[in-house]
Order: sequence, then C-alpha cells, then structure tokens
Amino acid sequence: MSQSKSALASESEARDVAEAARESDWSGPSFVRELYLGRFRLDLIHPHPEKSDPAEQERAREFFAKLRDFLERMDSDMVDRTGHIPEAYIQELREMGAFGIKVPTEYGGLGLSYQSYTKAIEMVTTKDGSLTALLSASQSIGLPQPLALFGTDEQKQRFFPRIAAGAITAFALTEVDAGSDPANLATTATPTEDGAHFLLNGEKLWCTNGTRADLLVVMARTPDVVVKGKPRKQITAFIVEMSTPGVEVVHRSRFMGLKAIENGVIRFTDVKVPRENILWGEGKGLKLALTTLNTGRLTLPASCAGVGKAMLQIARSWGNERVQWGVPIGKHEAVAQKIARMAADTFAMESIAQLAVGLAQKGDYDIRLEAATAKMWNTETGWRIVDDTLQIRGGRGYETADSLRARGEHPYPVERGMRDFRINLIFEGASEIMRLFIAREAVDHHFKMSFDIVSPETSLGTKVKTALKAAPFYATWYPGRWLRKPATYSEFGRLAKHLRWAERRTRKLGRALFHAMVRLGPKLERRQMVLFRGVDIGSELFAMSAVCVRAQMMASKGNREAMELADLFCRMARRRIDQHFTNFYGPDDSAMRKVSQRVLDGKHEWLEEGIVGFLDESRVERYDEATNAV
Repeated sequence: MSQSKSALASESEARDVAEAARESDWSGPSFVRELYLGRFRLDLIHPHPEKSDPAEQERAREFFAKLRDFLERMDSDMVDRTGHIPEAYIQELREMGAFGIKVPTEYGGLGLSYQSYTKAIEMVTTKDGSLTALLSASQSIGLPQPLALFGTDEQKQRFFPRIAAGAITAFALTEVDAGSDPANLATTATPTEDGAHFLLNGEKLWCTNGTRADLLVVMARTPDVVVKGKPRKQITAFIVEMSTPGVEVVHRSRFMGLKAIENGVIRFTDVKVPRENILWGEGKGLKLALTTLNTGRLTLPASCAGVGKAMLQIARSWGNERVQWGVPIGKHEAVAQKIARMAADTFAMESIAQLAVGLAQKGDYDIRLEAATAKMWNTETGWRIVDDTLQIRGGRGYETADSLRARGEHPYPVERGMRDFRINLIFEGASEIMRLFIAREAVDHHFKMSFDIVSPETSLGTKVKTALKAAPFYATWYPGRWLRKPATYSEFGRLAKHLRWAERRTRKLGRALFHAMVRLGPKLERRQMVLFRGVDIGSELFAMSAVCVRAQMMASKGNREAMELADLFCRMARRRIDQHFTNFYGPDDSAMRKVSQRVLDGKHEWLEEGIVGFLDESRVERYDEATNAV
C-alpha cells in the first residue's frame, strides 16, 4: 500500500473546501438551531412524531417476522470468532429484502419508511454489530441514499433493482491523509480526451463493505475550478462497479471489535468510469457526502438505543439473579444507581432517535443539527451504558461468551458488545468532529450578523455598516433572552417544571454564545472547549425536550411509567447543564493547553521512563535478527 507523499492542504485551503461544501442556508425549521439562538421552540417537536402509520406497519409485518426469525437462529459468537459472515446468511437476508428496505417498490425493493428501516437496524444491532455494519453501511451511506437524493432517473433504473436484489454497496471517502479534512483528498478522476469517461486513480482507506461490495460511491478530485481568481479544489462523487478493471482490494482491515466487518483498502488504477456515473454533478461530491450523512447518521442513534435496551435487560436479569451479602446485587445502592441511570438514559436515547427520524420523515425539516446531536449524544451515552453493564457483571462481563458457555454459564455477550460498540464514537464523524460541526452552525447566525464588529481586521467603516445592519435584530433578540416569561406547559404534568427550566436555560445559552463571540472575537474559533461546552448544553437541552415530549405522548396513551423515567433523566441532565455553565470559559483550559504543547515538545518525556513501549520497532527487528543468528 502506498503512503501519502503529497503536501497536505494548508489551513486556509482546508477551510475553503469545507465552507464551499457546507450548507450555508437553512431549508427548513430546526429545533436545535433555535436552541443555540436562545429560543425554545417546543412547537417544532411537540407533539412527538407518531410511529409508522398502520398501513406501513402492516406492510412491514412480514419482513420483521422474517428478520426476527433469522436473528434468533444466527450464531453471532461464531461470526465474531471466525471474523466472517457466511454467504448463506447474506443470501437469506437478500431473499427477505434486507438490502433494499428503503428502495421503492417500483424497483423491486420493500419501499418501507426510514422509521421502519431504523427499527430493523436497531433489532439487528441487539444481536450482531458486524451484521449491522454490513446492512447499514450498504443502505445508510452506501449507494441507495445518495441515489435516492441525487440520482437521475436513468441511474435509478440501472442500480436500484440490483440493490433491491441484494447488491452490497459501500461509500469510499476516507484516505490516509483525508478523513475529517477532505481538502487532503488525493484520489483523482481525470477526464479522458473525449470527455466521455474519467480515469480514477488512488487509494481509499477504511471502506466499510468495500471488501465484499458490488457497487461503490467514490469521492475523487476532478480538475480545479477558478473562483474569484483562485483555484478551488473540486470533489466529485462517482458510482463505480467493483468488477471494473483496475479496482483492487489490497487489504482487509481488522479491528478491536466488529470482527466480521468487511472493511479494507481499495486501490484504483486507471479505472475507467463513464461520465453518466457521476452523482449529482462535478464538484458536488463533498456536499453530497455531507447531505447523505445528515440522514445516514440516524441509524447510529437507533442502534445505540437498541444496545441500551439489550444491556439494560442483562443488568436487570443479573441484578436479580446474583446474590452477594445475602441480597441480590440490584438491591445494593451502588448497583441500583447504575441500573436507574441506565434505564433513564436508554429511554432518552430511544426518545432522541425516534424524534430525529420522525422529523427527518416530515420532509420540510432541516435535520443537520438534530442528526449530528443525536449521533454524538447517543453514542457517548450508549458507551457509558455498556461500560456500566460490564461493571455490574464483573469478571463475567470481561469473559467471552464462548468461555462462559464452555463452563456452563449463560453466554451473555457483554465483552463482545463492548468491543463492537466502541467504534460508534468514531463512525460517521467522531464525537469531536460532531462537536466542531455543531459549534460551527451554533454560532453561524451571530458570525453572519456581527462578526465584522468584533474582528480587529475590519475597518472602522465596515464595523459601522455591520453594526447598523445588525442593530434591528439585536435590539429585539437580546432583550428577549432576558425578559421573556416561560410558558406553563401544563399538559406535561410533573414534567412541566423541567420544561420551564429548560426554556430559561435555553435563553441563557443564547446569551452565553453571543457573549463569547463578543468577548473572544476571532479567537472563539480556537477556543474549542468553550464552544464544546455550549454544544454539550444544547445537546442536553435537546435530550430533555425529546424525553418530555415522548413521555407526555406515551402518558396520554396510558403508559404513565414513562413519566418516572423522564423525570429522573431531566433531574440528572439539569445538573450536567448547570455544571457546563459554571465552567463555560474553562478555568483550567489555559493550563491544559500549555501542558499539552509541552508534552508534544518532549518536555515531559521523563514521564515515559522505565517502560518498554510500543514505538521502537527496531527492538523487534533486533530480536528477530538475534533469533535467526542462534
């Protein structure tokens, strides 16, 4: 495999590429965007979106019955042990339509809604993470999603029937030097002389499903365009057949978890791709990728909710079964608190996942912030739930299911579940990247309206013009972040007090972000931890809101138990939010930045003394040489 030798993009180049692909306008309302502007628009999410309509549920019934039967028979420990999903399993999934859940019926697919799709993925995740990766990568970020959003009629006619019949697809964006920063993309697509084809050259890293796929969506650099006198990199999306000459799987990657994930390095050498295989248009590839991920990310929150349920079930069973000091361990407060928090957080994860999917299905709602927040919050919360479950199980949680089975105990797969879950905090945008993305959007309105006022590089004339333009907005917006009286929310019963509190803290969040921009000016972009605390406050407020509207909906239908979980969750979330406000400007941030740079500069290498370490590969070579000599 080749190593990157080309010069990396500069900071300004990277920013230009990212900003050019960013959706700068808002196509519809967004509850989370309003939160960061200090406006608590509960009307945008209340009442909680209903589940699929009865007709949809009836159409999906047979498929879900087949899927459940398959999963109950599937040997996931074998899949984990061998690192391979048998072809017989794949074929059975093809025959039930599991690779074409959302593909319209006119192309041979099941034609089910996104709600049904995420419900199916949630069910799969509770049994096998590797299978989840195969199905979701093929349908959430693989070809079906961008094809539905941006494909031409001719492309849909060509590819949808194959996908419905079980063709596996993959999404190829990441490279050795290009992950979160697409400006470093090195794979190129050069037009042929007649312009009818492009020659694709380069390598893609960590291409999930790439080692087993039939079709790829490949992001590649096409010739630059000149914008305002400067060349700008263009990234274009291509549909590529894996059978095309020059496409080669050069390595299958292996990981901590998801042992059977079909992930690897794909090399393209003069791969001839027809121009008609461009998705959307030249130069629109990165925007296509970001738009696809907005919706594609919604499977991960649902998957996390499924794992939370499965882990809660294990903790509940073991909490009653395991007796220590004369009583079940679930009666001991140290364990009981974990179980209570797991239950409340699992309810919150499912509330967030269902709300985000329901909003996405409305069609007139801009979900970019809801999707990113749901992905970030659910993956981090789910990881804590898995960790608590392993702790509750003790040594048995650390022991493999095969080992437990061999010595006669129930093979709860907590150890496998932990290994499989960890990647979710990295998949489809690491938590840190999600926070950066959300933060960029959170302050976007203020930056557009008034950044020139606080920027030291702006001329006095520009500052005056900007101030005059911004004055009408801030004259009404800013006083409103202080003076407005919260609504009563009387229909929410015992949860009303939490919503009134959330409304007050939302106004405080709006003020805090505005004050941070005024106080720090252009430096705010570098103060990521300040922005991250604002993002975490907004995320918790979103979670509280999702929990309350879902609990109220469930209570109105007779399930009063949901109110108890919602109340506990809101109590915990309120304390977390207030802690973030207390530390908003990070009293230790400066000291931490200083120490981190001194560590990187080698000033604290003395801390590393006395270890063998992992970096000195020459030790291995010397050992091998000595062994061979003997």
